Amino acid sequence: INVIMESGRRRGLSSVLSSLSLLCVVLDLQLDGVLGATPVEIEHHLEMGRKLLAAGQLAEALSHYHSAVGKTYTNTTAHEGDTTIQKIGFSDSTVYTCLWCVFFLQARLQRGNILLKQGNTEEAREDFLAVLNRSPDHEEAHDQLHKADDLELLQEEAHEAHHRGDYITTVQVLEKVIELSPWDPESRELRAECYIRLGDPRKAIMDLTPATRLRADNRAAFLKLSQLHYSLGEHHDSLSQVRECLKLDQDDKECFSHYKQVKKLSKQLDSAEELISEQRYQEAIEKYESVMRTEPNVAFYTNKAKERICFCLVKMKSAEEAVDICSEAHQREPQNIHVLRDRAEAYILQQEYEKAVEDYQEAREFDQENQELREGLERAQKLLKQSRKRDYYKILGVSRSANKQEIIKAYRKLAQQWHPDNFQSEADKKEAEKKFIDIASAKEVLTDPEMRQKFDSGEDPLDPENQQGGGGGREWPFGFNPFEGGNFHFKFHRH
Repeated sequence: INVIMESGRRRGLSSVLSSLSLLCVVLDLQLDGVLGATPVEIEHHLEMGRKLLAAGQLAEALSHYHSAVGKTYTNTTAHEGDTTIQKIGFSDSTVYTCLWCVFFLQARLQRGNILLKQGNTEEAREDFLAVLNRSPDHEEAHDQLHKADDLELLQEEAHEAHHRGDYITTVQVLEKVIELSPWDPESRELRAECYIRLGDPRKAIMDLTPATRLRADNRAAFLKLSQLHYSLGEHHDSLSQVRECLKLDQDDKECFSHYKQVKKLSKQLDSAEELISEQRYQEAIEKYESVMRTEPNVAFYTNKAKERICFCLVKMKSAEEAVDICSEAHQREPQNIHVLRDRAEAYILQQEYEKAVEDYQEAREFDQENQELREGLERAQKLLKQSRKRDYYKILGVSRSANKQEIIKAYRKLAQQWHPDNFQSEADKKEAEKKFIDIASAKEVLTDPEMRQKFDSGEDPLDPENQQGGGGGREWPFGFNPFEGGNFHFKFHRH
């Protein structure tokens, strides 16, 4: 259009109108075989390139830009073009040249931009120079050519730093490289390697994820991604990435070998969690033991198995074994709040409330906002305070997991042992009476589901302080005192 307007200034308005008219005619006509490719066809390639570029399909976009450049005006077609224009009725071939220039510059500039973003400085430079050869004052081409030169220098600097083993400098330089060439898979893969060596697999994953889409067949990146996710314990993501590798080549030996390992382990982990959700804790323990056998070399999976086995043992009320496994898990992961929580619950089962309080306090140091830990700590503190008054489980000599039948059996044995009638001296009778009251109270609380639940949460339902109105001394359970009003005797019936 600039050429047309310049021609108009020299030749007058009629020339401009004629040229613009011809522009419309040429755009509408299908001049196949005459211009090598019509402007419409070239514009089609440019438009397709733009659409594919926006959709992130770089290879396809570049193919259309190659076609647009390859089909532009050549010396052979120049004469045929001039002849055609003369046949249409115009003697000036300025518009034809204009159309060719416009499409040629657009195609080569856009292709150069893509090549630059792909890190291909050599071919990008060729396109920018071609544009500048036709249009020496083309500002964008000049700017992009300078970027290509800068990028090449940065690429060299990054590779030199990597060769020296200076991975921190390599990462710093590659940040500038990737800013200029965000579609270059090689730079992202190199930076990912540096992150791995620097012990930052998360950042490596962030670079490798787009790199898998920047090559047509990037099985190596998919496999590396899968291995990184696997090492972090993200077995579902690992399985997903290795499957992408096998989609590209189902016979890839490395990917298939890794796939079998990940699939087996992932299945065991999912099965174990499903068993826990069904409260089949012993089976879940066995499944997690299988996990440790399947993958003994990645610490995450052993740590996870120990943590969940600890949880299952607490749920099974196996307090002693739970404390042992939880302590082992705690040594492996000192800041794991789930292990500390579960060991605290195991200590509660053992009625070691001080240790339970300590574990909950330690867990809260790592997560102040966790409501479960806050509530657990409050409950452990109540139980500790309660234990310094009366602990009904200790009075009867039963565990916190004892059932009603075990509680009644323990009560009968102790009540018979400490009945005041069994003692002669006044001092012994008073001591036996005190013991007998505690035994009867313990039986009352622990055989009543509602009262037992209150006691287990740290509240003594027989403590006057916890009852409305407060005050008063200790009352007899069941509303009577067997030692008031004469000779009262308990009769024990064995069933």
